[in-house]
Amino acid sequence: MRTLAYLTLALAMLPASLSAQERFATRNGHINFFSGTPVENIEADNNKVTSVFDASTGAIEFAALIKAFEFEKALMQEHFNENYMESNTHPKANFKGKVSGFTAADAMKAGSYDVDVSGDLTIHGVTKPLTTKATFVVNADGTIKANSDFSVRPEDHGIAIPGVVRKNIAEQIKVKVDLTYARM
Repeated sequence: MRTLAYLTLALAMLPASLSAQERFATRNGHINFFSGTPVENIEADNNKVTSVFDASTGAIEFAALIKAFEFEKALMQEHFNENYMESNTHPKANFKGKVSGFTAADAMKAGSYDVDVSGDLTIHGVTKPLTTKATFVVNADGTIKANSDFSVRPEDHGIAIPGVVRKNIAEQIKVKVDLTYARM
């Protein structure tokens, strides 16, 4: 009778353990942005990006604290946080969407996969749709490395650029996302 009870319990827990194997997360993802103009190049890195990816549904989310972006010059970082991003009011950038072209079965075998990502990107309190390409690389150790490049217009997210410095900031900011997921 005990054996039957243990077997029933084990079978009942099997779906939960299987679905947990299809979820991946990171707390140290990387986002880089670059604004290049003839007047000035501006670049910043954030190595504290959190993200969760569910290979069974394709759902993906990430969040980046705005104050975690680091610049070469402290004055740039100060202006970025206080004047442009207003990081005390809008402390995070978020993305919530879906990955297509990658399945739970793909997450179980090493290889490189070109995927489509679409969803909603929220920056400075303004949410806009985003569709982009990405590459998912499944490593032999079961981790997944996800990379994507896309551009963002500051004006699309309500970020005002004063006329005095308009020539210093690109109209399209290049964004690179690098995430290395481990199974949850």
